[in-house]
Formats: sequence, C-alpha cells, structure tokens
Amino acid sequence: MTALHPRIVAAATAASCLVHLWLVAGSHHGLWLNLLMLAMVGVCLPCAVHIWRDGTPGSLRQVMACGLAMAVLHAALLLGGAAAGSRAAGHSHAAAALPAAGAAATGAEGLLAIVALEITTAMLAATLLARLRRPSSR
Repeated sequence: MTALHPRIVAAATAASCLVHLWLVAGSHHGLWLNLLMLAMVGVCLPCAVHIWRDGTPGSLRQVMACGLAMAVLHAALLLGGAAAGSRAAGHSHAAAALPAAGAAATGAEGLLAIVALEITTAMLAATLLARLRRPSSR
C-alpha cells in the first residue's frame, strides 16, 4: 500500500480540525458549540497523527464515525435553521457581520461546505479501511 492514501485521510482530518479551531477562535458560536467543537478536535487530531504515521484501523474507524456524526450534526443545524427561518440556528459561521439576507445564504453555504468536508473525510477513511482489509495481491 502506498503512503499517499493515509496521508490524504490525515490531511483531510487535520483540515477539518483546523476549520473547527478557526471557528472556535473567532467565537462564531455559543459556548456549548465551541466546547463541542473543541471536543471534536481533541478526538480527531490524535487520530490524524496516528493515520499519518501508520493508518491504524481503529483510528480510521473513529475518524469515519466522527466525520459522519459531524456531517449529520451540521446538516441538522442547517435544516433546523432553514425551517426556523434563521441564520442556520445561530450557526452562521463567519457571516454574522453580514446583512441578514446575505448572512443566511453565506451561513448555509458554509455549513454545506463543512458537511461536504466531513463526508469526504469519512469516505476517505472508509476507503482506506477497506483497502487495509483486502488481502494483499502478493
């Protein structure tokens, strides 16, 4: 197995962590969401390091589960905000300073981008896990 696939999974995981740290640092959310994002970074960042080093199945499963859980959470925030007519239920990311109409669109676009990043991270982890399970062709 080449080292490229684990590096890509680790980089996607680290990118997700950096996005969430940026959001926490900018105080774009309330206290409970900031704490939740810090907890997610605390869980995912060590896994990114383990995947970068050796691509362990346990770390891949954890990244896959966290990625899917975060995608579901962000989708629920997006759908809940759209249903309530608010800026993604207060989860509008960097758009808080924009006018109301523009902020709603930008917040939704930000959430969709994060959902896409989380799903991509989970998919990359799942495909690497499948490759590790496959018997080698040697």
